[in-house]
Order: sequence, then C-alpha cells, then structure tokens
Amino acid sequence: MVGRVILARPKLLQEREDMFLRQSGFTWLVVGLGNPGQKYEHTRHNMGFLTVDVLAEKLNVKLNKVKFKSAYNIVRFGGQKCLVMKPQTYMNLSGESVREIVSYYDIDLEDLIVIYDDFDLEIGTIRIRKKGSAGSHNGMKSIIGQIQSKDFPRIRIGIGKSGGGAEWKDFVLGKTSKQDEKLIEDAVDRAADAVGCILEKGIDKAMNEYNVKPGLSGREDRDKTRND
Repeated sequence: MVGRVILARPKLLQEREDMFLRQSGFTWLVVGLGNPGQKYEHTRHNMGFLTVDVLAEKLNVKLNKVKFKSAYNIVRFGGQKCLVMKPQTYMNLSGESVREIVSYYDIDLEDLIVIYDDFDLEIGTIRIRKKGSAGSHNGMKSIIGQIQSKDFPRIRIGIGKSGGGAEWKDFVLGKTSKQDEKLIEDAVDRAADAVGCILEKGIDKAMNEYNVKPGLSGREDRDKTRND
C-alpha cells in the first residue's frame, strides 16, 4: 500500500519567514479568536476573527501569511508594530497556536491581546480587561491552559444571550440576527479601534474610553463597567 506523501515546506522558505518575523521587531501580539472556514463566517463565535479582519482592512493589510497554525501579518500603529493573527486550529485548540508563537518569540504576556465573543455581555458592548479568567469561553480556556497564565489583556465583545431558549452551542455558532447586525458591526469596529488605543495610549486609557455601553457616557456607565 502506497502511503500519502506529505511535502514539507522548503527549509529555505521557513528560514526566510523566521528572519522576516525576527527583523520586523514587533512588540505586540493581537489574536482574534474564531473558527476557520466559510461555514463559520459571521457567526457569533467569530467576533475575534471579524475584529482583526476589520483592523487589517483599516490598515490596508491582508492576513495572508501562514505560520504557527495561524493566518497573520505585521501591522503598524504609529511607532508600534504588532503581529495580528487568527488561529486556524478551530476555537477549542486556539491555545496551541498562541503558545507556539508566544514561546518562539518570547513575547511578554502583557503584550498579548486576545479578542473574543462573550454571551454574558449585552450585545454590542465591549469590555477591555488587563487579565481575568476564561469564563465559559473554550478558546480562552485553551489559551490559558497552554500558556499557563491568565494575566494578559483581552477585549470581549458582547453577543448577548439567546432569547429563544436555544442551547448555548447552537446560539454562539449561529449567525447574528438582522435586527442585531448594526449593533455587532459597531461593536466590532470599536473593538478594532480599541486595539489601536491600547497600543498607542495604553490599556488604562483604552478601558476608560471604550468600556462604555453603547448610548451611555463614560460617567454613566463607569460603575457598571467595573463590575463586569
């Protein structure tokens, strides 16, 4: 029986990619969580993917390079460079991709930003935190388990809870309803802008500016934000 032949990537090509990443001097790693494939496009669980796609589009960059089980590219925010990536492992194994790149390039965890959906947040709301638990999110559980730390910044995008009694898995893997599309689009856009704010002005400034429920001022929402 003839086995399937798997062609390895040329060593020279891999070495050139490594040199490109090392010489790029990136100081931040931004990870958007989601599931790859057309089947999962625009589902509630792909808020992280949607956000980094919007981020890349704003900067006229495509996430078309492949390494570390992810699609990625290098982007600039003023004087800051960061590697933006979408793990291609499927959600529950996202930590494998993140661990590989964090370990290989010795990235400080305070310079890692993870973006993901959260059904415990009201739809259209974003929340930035410096650290925290995974909650019920399997992608975050995978990352925390793989890097053995929960002390890294994250941006959560609220997708709300099912109002029709659907199982949580069916709900997060479902597509956003027509009536909620605008709320989600605005939240994703603000989350992308929040990444730039973190990189250029710091996470405290970003938390003060973006941890606000849509339609409320920072003062009106401040007390509630601190408890989320």
